[in-house]
Parts: sequence; C-alpha cells; structure tokens
Amino acid sequence: MTKLTRRQFTTTTAAAVASLAANVHAAAPSAGSKIKVGQIGTSHAHASGKMDAMRSLSDTYEVVGLADVDLDLAKKAVQRKPYEGLKVMSIEQLLSTPGLQAVAVETEVRQLVPTARQCIEAGMHIHLDKPAGESLAAFGELCAAADANQRTIQMGYMLRYNPAFELLFEAAREGWLGEIYEIDAMMGKLASPGLRKDLARYEGGGMFELACHLIDAVVTILGKPDEVIAFTKRTEAPKDTFADNQLAVLDYPKATATVRCNHLDPFGFPRRRFQVAGSGGALEIKPLESGEVDLSLTEPRGEFKKGSQHLSLKRTGGRYDGEFTDLAKVIRGEKQLAWDRQHDLAVHEAVLKASGMPMNESGR
Repeated sequence: MTKLTRRQFTTTTAAAVASLAANVHAAAPSAGSKIKVGQIGTSHAHASGKMDAMRSLSDTYEVVGLADVDLDLAKKAVQRKPYEGLKVMSIEQLLSTPGLQAVAVETEVRQLVPTARQCIEAGMHIHLDKPAGESLAAFGELCAAADANQRTIQMGYMLRYNPAFELLFEAAREGWLGEIYEIDAMMGKLASPGLRKDLARYEGGGMFELACHLIDAVVTILGKPDEVIAFTKRTEAPKDTFADNQLAVLDYPKATATVRCNHLDPFGFPRRRFQVAGSGGALEIKPLESGEVDLSLTEPRGEFKKGSQHLSLKRTGGRYDGEFTDLAKVIRGEKQLAWDRQHDLAVHEAVLKASGMPMNESGR
C-alpha cells in the first residue's frame, strides 16, 4: 500500500498533541460509568441521527460538546434539535477535554479521514461515518495509526445493526443457506436537484455515497471479492456530471453479487432490497430497513422451519442506537468489534472500484 505524506492529513495541533499522552493509554471505563464522547461535524447526512442516538443513550454516554471544521456551522446547529444546549468548541478544545474517550466523526465526506486522523492521534476511539474518503491509501494509513494507538474505528455502515441483517449474517455464518451463489441488492431514490449537485462532487456518485452500505453487507457475507466490475451512467451529462445510474458486479470463486444504485427512481425507497440465495436456502429483505424478511430453507434451522416463511423483525431503539450500544461495549473492553481492519479495508477498496473511482494514491 502506498504510504502517504503527512501533508495529506490535517496537521494535528499542539493542543491535540498535548492531550495524546493523557488519553491514548487511558483505562477503559467501568461498566457503570458514562463514556465521555463528542462529535465533530454536522455536514454528513447522518450527523443529526448519530447525535440523537448518543444523547438518547444517556445512561451510557455523556456528550461533552460539538466541534466542526467550520465553527459557524456548529454554532448554527446548537440552535436546533438534536444539538440544542451543547457546548460549541474547536476541534482542538474537544480533543483536549479531560476524560474524553470517543468521537463521532460526521463531517462532509472529504474531511472524514483527515479529521479521524486527528482524533486517533489524540488517543480517541472513533465512530467514522461512511464512506471512508476517496483514497484507499489514506484510509489504510488511518487504520495503521489506530492499530498503533490501540484505538477502535467503528465504520458507520448502518445495516450492520439492523435486525434483518443481523439474522442474515447469522444465517450465512452458520451455514443455513448452504453454499452462497448469488447476492442481488439495490439502493436507490429520486435525487433532488440539490442532492444531485452535492453528490456530483464525488466521481463515484451514488454508488460511492449511498450503496457503500450494501457493499459492506456483501463483504460481510462473502469476504473480499476477486474482482469488481463497474458500470456507470451519467444520464444528465453534460448538464451535470453526477453518476446517477450504476451497477457493480462483485465476482467470487463460486458466487456473484450485483449491487445497483439508481438516483432516478421515484419508487426507490420501497424497492430497496437485499437478497441472498444458496444451496440450502434463500433470504430476501425488502424494503431494506423495514425488518421484513422472506426466509426459505431446505432444512429446519433453529426456530425456523423447512420451507418458506415471512418474518417481521422489529428494531429496538432508534436507527443508530445499536451502533453506539455496541461501540460502548468495545470501549469498555467487554468485546471486540465484529468488523476488523481487514474487513473495512476490503470494503473500502470494493466501494472505490464499484464506483468506478481511480485507485491511485489520491483516489481522485
């Protein structure tokens, strides 16, 4: 992997460096104590949801403040929910907060990895929203820094903690579906003119920004693909450059996975799906986050019968609560994160390839 120069990261300030010694080897909090956490950024599409989750888990987390690359954005954010009442501070001030152990990084995509690097170097565990920037090499260096500092990076792929996907991952892991030969997934919507403009900044378009969730799930089930083939349409060119209609094929020795991302679809949300078929059964989740599952098995498995059955699985808590509940257990030393560095790097490489993005040093 190409080693990046330090200039490609935001320089860690003196205040953050000073906090490193106090934080990097800090003892894990006890089960009964709250974890001090902060958030950097309000620009990511999931930023408000992540803050809402942390504040709702008030027995687990103490949110100490909100920081941003642009302090004016943070000052405006604290005038509305879910940021109301939070202390606004610079990134350096946040990272120097006594006892701080974790940071949710929720900046715009291009700032995610440089900001995360500051947090890791200051000794923080991080929740890093997706996707992990435009450069595989930069993300690789971030992962290496986290390993060196014995810090956790939890990627914000939201399907990981959805009950339907938890069942799917169990079914695949335990062999309920036999040899898996086929995965077919789709995640689309009808993009507004404003969203088209925002996403056109990224060469990888919707596959990069949105369907990365699906690719994370594919790699969870099948591992790193042997090859990724991307098909990209920019239907409004030359009016805009947004990659709005995309297909990726992830190739494996005995399986293929197809992932679609279509931002031209007025019925995109109800059509979002993830389906898996193997020699021992099949499982389909549709709509994607609904918890509605069709499960078919050639043999009974646990509580599930042979044949076809429909399941309605309900989520406990909010959309992102599971992520931060799990992260707390990792920070407290009660468990290891189920998705390791090798997985996250394999996902990011597949995301970049599926998006048709160049794999050079800068990723741009």
